[in-house]
Amino acid sequence: MPDAGGDAHAGWRARTEATLEAALPDPAAEPRRLHAAMRHAALDGGKRMRPLLVYATGTAFGCGEEALDHAAAAVELVHAYSLVHDDLPAMDDDDLRRGKPTVHVAFDEATAILVGDALQSLAFELLAAAPLPATARVAMLAELARAAGVHGMCGGQALDIDATGRAIDADALQRLHVLKTGALLRAAVRLGAIAAGVDAPARARLDDYADALGLAFQVRDDLLDVEGDSATLGKTAGRDAARDKATFPALLGVDAAHARLQTLSAAMDAALSGFGPRADGLRRLARLAVERDR
Repeated sequence: MPDAGGDAHAGWRARTEATLEAALPDPAAEPRRLHAAMRHAALDGGKRMRPLLVYATGTAFGCGEEALDHAAAAVELVHAYSLVHDDLPAMDDDDLRRGKPTVHVAFDEATAILVGDALQSLAFELLAAAPLPATARVAMLAELARAAGVHGMCGGQALDIDATGRAIDADALQRLHVLKTGALLRAAVRLGAIAAGVDAPARARLDDYADALGLAFQVRDDLLDVEGDSATLGKTAGRDAARDKATFPALLGVDAAHARLQTLSAAMDAALSGFGPRADGLRRLARLAVERDR
């Protein structure tokens, strides 16, 4: 496991980057434009929260890092694809992501659509080749597919589109983000748990942790859109208000949104309380979700 001091997860980020680098197509091979755009979208950027959750969960329960590399990279590829599509003019129409131009700006809209499709396909190809028993691989494939689809990220995005420009209450907003943001974060925890062969009672507590983390991540994201700046965030600040999107600060107020973060932080601590020091990596990720500045 990476050293706990400083950036405790630097080693896992490096493993993720190396696995992505090896899995992504050669930019010198045809179709070069598509290959270059895929690498633009997936490499050298982001917090890598989802891969870190895979590693933190799997290693906490005795799984080797090498057995987790494919799952960590796969969930990051699905996340990267979702960002490429989310940034398109038909969605959020943003021109900055991870501190660099979005794919449709750096290349073009048609290429961006293909990039998202190709990254998603690559994610499942990579996960199917994970060095794990076939039963584990099938379970992981089903988990990631469910989290990415209509009962997860895509369903949440559809609800988000429907909610833009109209009034919804805090419960509806929470349901939206349980799907849009939370499902893939929970899947990352579950992928690590499947790889490690975690039993059902422990998986239930990990689900409680992941559910609280997913919501905390989104509340913090909403607050950063209000309180942050574009240079630090690596994406355009203030976009939610400009597009009249429902957010936790808009519905609850900034102070109440910060209070909700603290409640969710306590829920994560409670969910992990029975696991002892082995869950310290997950605890550090909980703090990152709550305290991050980008």
